[in-house]
Amino acid sequence: MTAPGLSPDFLHTTRTSYDTMAPAYVEFARGELAAKPLERALLSTFAELAAAGGGVLPVADVGCGTGRVTAHLHELGLGLDVFGIDLSPQMVAVAREEHPGLRFEEGSMLELGLPDASLGGLLAWYSTIHVPDEELPRTFTEFHRVLAPGAHVQLGFQVGDEALRLTEAWGLEISLDFHRRQPEKIAELLRGAGLEVRSVVWRERDADGPFPERAPQGFVLARRPIVSGGCEDGDTGTTG
Repeated sequence: MTAPGLSPDFLHTTRTSYDTMAPAYVEFARGELAAKPLERALLSTFAELAAAGGGVLPVADVGCGTGRVTAHLHELGLGLDVFGIDLSPQMVAVAREEHPGLRFEEGSMLELGLPDASLGGLLAWYSTIHVPDEELPRTFTEFHRVLAPGAHVQLGFQVGDEALRLTEAWGLEISLDFHRRQPEKIAELLRGAGLEVRSVVWRERDADGPFPERAPQGFVLARRPIVSGGCEDGDTGTTG
């Protein structure tokens, strides 16, 4: 996969910020999943659904960062061919170093560079949080394109109505917007991209745990409809 371009502008600032944070971020995030049983359960459900679909097509962790969740899916032992994609070359380098037995590629979720209907599952775990509102429909349409019929997409994100901007992390200068969104809005946008929403989960923030949170957390599971009679489920094959 070729390196993504730097337009729209948010791609440049997101990539540059994560390139800057990569060495510090890998240490910060280490062990986070071990402290979050609900998240592990949701990831296990997603992995089981991908495996139940035959487990033949690969599963992409889009916005994989350090590869910790990619590795978790692999270590579940369900036989998934899971690989990671990230916008940041430095995050990809860290992921390859941390998990040398897995595949990681540089790429943008706006244009994944994958064939149509080529994925048996897609995970966007706290990665669409940096995508501006106006780019989300395009992003979800791209997810629909690369998913095989019946394949699932699992999203994780912070819940809220306003974005949080960070200009510093671990003493490093960055420029990142964290878009907090309501689960119902995410579900609506996924439906608008032609995906079926299967599950919406919300939980309150954990302010006192080992990884304190600023906001509640949301998780939406959807799938590309199964083709039946030449049409996707819910499509009558007519216009108007």
